[in-house]
Amino acid sequence: MKYYSTNKKAPLATLQEAVVKGLAGDRGLYMPQEIKPLPKEFFDNIENMSFHEIAYTVAEAFFGEDLPADDLKKIVCDTLAFDCPVVHVNDNIYSLELYHGPTLAFKDVGARFMARLLQYFIRRESNERVNVLVATSGDTGSAVANGFLGVDGIHVYVLYPKGKVSKIQECQFTTLGKNITAIEVDGVFDDCQALVKSAFMDDELNRHMKLTSANSINLARFLPQSFYYFNAYAQMKKLGKADNMVVCVPSGNFGNICAALFGHAMGLPIKRFIAANNANDIFYNYLQTGKYEPQPSKQTIANAMDVGDPSNFARIYDLYNGDHAKIAALISGATYSNEQIAQTMKACYDKTGYILDPHGACGYRALAEQLADNEAGVFCETAHHAKFKDTVEPIIGAEVETPTRLAEFMKGEKQSVAMTKDFDAFKAFLMKE
Repeated sequence: MKYYSTNKKAPLATLQEAVVKGLAGDRGLYMPQEIKPLPKEFFDNIENMSFHEIAYTVAEAFFGEDLPADDLKKIVCDTLAFDCPVVHVNDNIYSLELYHGPTLAFKDVGARFMARLLQYFIRRESNERVNVLVATSGDTGSAVANGFLGVDGIHVYVLYPKGKVSKIQECQFTTLGKNITAIEVDGVFDDCQALVKSAFMDDELNRHMKLTSANSINLARFLPQSFYYFNAYAQMKKLGKADNMVVCVPSGNFGNICAALFGHAMGLPIKRFIAANNANDIFYNYLQTGKYEPQPSKQTIANAMDVGDPSNFARIYDLYNGDHAKIAALISGATYSNEQIAQTMKACYDKTGYILDPHGACGYRALAEQLADNEAGVFCETAHHAKFKDTVEPIIGAEVETPTRLAEFMKGEKQSVAMTKDFDAFKAFLMKE
């Protein structure tokens, strides 16, 4: 399989080149030349397959031309060492719980897959150290840091906005040490992402060190996230709820919904999608107007979605050849204020006892407002609510139990490097590494 850039000005890349580079030379995002449809028999029998079997079938369609079957199976099985269950919440609304991995966030799937794939390529080709740059607005940093922790030949730099991630999220990547360096940037997430992208485009820096990204701009990070949408469909099919299934994805950088749309392009029979935003409503406005107009990001209680220029919009735009009508026909939008998110969390808890995190609350509310009588809705519960304990407890008026895995992170000592949003300072730091 070859991969092209969304900007169409870079040469085609192999899977290894696309994964190791992360970003194409023309600053575009890599896309597979072909999205292979999966056979009808797969969907006819999907409810009888295990999560590993489903995921391998999907992975084989993406990566089977480039990796031997046994190696790919091992990567898939190592990645999915936990479940992603569908849980009934209320009426015809179900939660796809994506927080059962090591860092209790959906990004564990993509980060673990990418870490294993990158290590596979490094071992096969050379022993040269690969340096992973990742910008985080919350959960990406912890998932990537823990996915790569202790992996030989890889060093990870996590850039995060000072004071704009929760304390628990911060502890999950600033207390690890070893091959993980946390960089606290005096700015917002978009500034962190801009530093990462600028680093990839700097020739001197790239001669000095081999760089790649573990944000969802890297196709090895976002493509594996399609696995759990196929698995969710299988679970809903078992319940007899798959015929008019709507999937709602709380969206920040749009890698997660992009993975769902790739699944749809492979034949996954989802009726339609909803992209749920917080106050950062750039995609919502695009759906209404046909104009994509990035804005400075706004800080909200759903902080992992505080993105004012979502990178993966380029992939969605490319996937549908820039056809706004086609995109708007398949995807509807929703946007919610902090007050609306809080109201939703409280109302859901009071009625059902189910605790939503602020991001999942956007997905739940969008389904509650937009789901038709003959439809069943699945929203992504993207992170465990305990990661947002200080936000959640006052809203629902109840104490939130902290899982043991999360409590362990809180015991470590913070280790981070303070940085301005000036690229020259960031470059100078990396040139000394």
